[in-house]
Amino acid sequence: MNDLSSYFAMGGHGVYIWSSYAVAATVLVVLLAATLIGLRRREAELRRLEAADE
Repeated sequence: MNDLSSYFAMGGHGVYIWSSYAVAATVLVVLLAATLIGLRRREAELRRLEAADE
């Protein structure tokens, strides 16, 4: 157990390291969500334009 806690502490720099991982993961999730929302909007717009063309 002591080895695991010292791993997460990372020589006293664990707070900075793990928080940077958390920020990076959050940014990636937000980018993924924004991409998927944009994709759905563009697909809906495409369907609307195709229906208007018929």
